[in-house]
Amino acid sequence: MLLNITDILSWAYEYLIRKFAEGQGQRRGGSAASLLLLKGENEMNQKWMRAISQLKDTLSRTQKDLELKAIIEARDEVLARYQPVFSLEHLPHLTQEEFSSFLYFENNKHWTGLHRHAGKLTADMDALRHALAILLDENRPLTERFTEVVGASVVKGLGKGLASAILLAAYPERYGVWNNTSEAALKQLEIWPEFDRGLTLGERYAAINDLLKRLSDELEVDFWTLDSLFWGILKKKENGETEPDIPLNEHSFRLERHFHDFLRDNWENTKLGREWEIYREPGDEEAGFEYPTDAGRIDILARHRSYPEWLVIELKKSQSTDRVIGQILRYMGWVKRHLASPEEKVRGLIISPDVDKNLQYALAVFPPGHIQVNNVDHFC
Repeated sequence: MLLNITDILSWAYEYLIRKFAEGQGQRRGGSAASLLLLKGENEMNQKWMRAISQLKDTLSRTQKDLELKAIIEARDEVLARYQPVFSLEHLPHLTQEEFSSFLYFENNKHWTGLHRHAGKLTADMDALRHALAILLDENRPLTERFTEVVGASVVKGLGKGLASAILLAAYPERYGVWNNTSEAALKQLEIWPEFDRGLTLGERYAAINDLLKRLSDELEVDFWTLDSLFWGILKKKENGETEPDIPLNEHSFRLERHFHDFLRDNWENTKLGREWEIYREPGDEEAGFEYPTDAGRIDILARHRSYPEWLVIELKKSQSTDRVIGQILRYMGWVKRHLASPEEKVRGLIISPDVDKNLQYALAVFPPGHIQVNNVDHFC
């Protein structure tokens, strides 16, 4: 049997820990605490090595993945255009057109969806220029300025994803991006940092940025490329979860993406939006869209406007089988454990173009309303 380098390093590390623990035990009379501490460190190192291995694998696939390759290769062009735009010298003269252009994927060539709040962001250009001047002022600690601008929501629509993308554009060697995609990827890789309660949004971003810097150094890539790899990690996972017995095509993928965008742009005007509101977090008014968890990425997470209830929504690109039950139950269980209070209910909703009979049979065992399934047309 052939072993890969990760297996060899893991075995070697385990061996060294056992030997070290034996020595510690002889000197200290057998310290169980020392052994547990070392075991915890070993598990963390194994997760780190696995994460690095997966990221390297994703990086090696960029030549075959044309979408990922295009994003990475656009770096120099985008930075050459927007680094001067977000310089402190230019900020007093920043125009609405210059800022708005950055929000569109056709120009930033990396992030989608930033344009949705263009109207809010540019409604008061003086307030926006002032906020950006604080955010980009390197003479102040990152924790302070990020909390002041993003945590306090001084400009509507300037959330953590856009703010950190602007930081990357202005200082590409210093800052990485914290958005739902990078958070979901880090959680999937099992290296998402654990935060103490009471930390400010800026303190959280500083810790995340330190982690991103460590990853970029280990992989020998810049922050722009690293952020692209996170998207590649999630893309591989989501493609891997595709139900093999259902033929998929480009139209199917576009249907899910377009319906997701439709709900995001028109949430308040839909049947769902009148009863449920998108889950919010400090620094992110739309955190509930593609919400990242270590159980997977929830398509839409919402809370009831009147009752103590949560709603987990799963969008399917094609006919749904009973396999989606396990997926949505996993997400509902995560919300129940990590977000919902004991008295709050967690419901599920599957939105699909079509439903097969096996899914209908599986749903029949749940209490009415616990998990529902509806056709796309029902909400449009």
